Amino acid sequence: MTDASDAHTAMTSLKGRRIVVTGGTTGIGRAIAVLLASEGAKLHICGRDPQHLQDALDRIAQVGDGQGTSIDLAEDGAVPRYFDDAVAALGGLDVAVINAAIGAEGLTDMGADDLRYAIATDFTAYLTSAHAAIEKGATDLVLIGSMSAHVLGPGSTVYAGIKAGIAGFAEALRREVGPKGVRVSLLEPGKAGSDMQLPDISAEEQRRMIRDQTMLRAEDIAVGVHYILTQPQRTVVQQLTIVPRDQEGE
Repeated sequence: MTDASDAHTAMTSLKGRRIVVTGGTTGIGRAIAVLLASEGAKLHICGRDPQHLQDALDRIAQVGDGQGTSIDLAEDGAVPRYFDDAVAALGGLDVAVINAAIGAEGLTDMGADDLRYAIATDFTAYLTSAHAAIEKGATDLVLIGSMSAHVLGPGSTVYAGIKAGIAGFAEALRREVGPKGVRVSLLEPGKAGSDMQLPDISAEEQRRMIRDQTMLRAEDIAVGVHYILTQPQRTVVQQLTIVPRDQEGE
């Protein structure tokens, strides 16, 4: 019989790893949290809506161990407060999946208050979440970006600009903290089914697009995060792009 013992690289177990997922109550974040919990990780998630939080925690409880907090990370002081609570509940921190984000319109279609809120949620909270996670001892950061950083359209001004900034931040942060033993990965999904697509793309239309393979399921992105986190510690998946095979309009 052929010896295939070294045919595959050793995979890092997620069992017992203490993981925070921001924006883990709906869509991509929820799918990530459920999958990682099913692999034995201890999850702590956050989101703005208490009902969405409870729904996500109920699902996580069916497969593993999870806790959570309802909080708006765009508010002053919310990020460090959340990480304090999460780390206390988990008993430490190994991994942070930084995902919480909201949609945004074109620059000239947004009021000043909405623009500031989008930046606070999608950019400032990303950076401060990374800062808090590293301070709390996390050795893996996964930033959920977007292909919107590269596929530019007239209505994507703000969102694309922010996600391009996240891509640059992820690359620079990787070089800054890699020598300190912290892995930083950027995952950029294409169009995926989630509440963020509403109301522009209805839930029914999203299901049709997924069937037609022109839109991803949130679980497709979760599998990418699982791949990133289970690679040997000597490696880092710097950037992972997951897009529909036949994304409409591309």
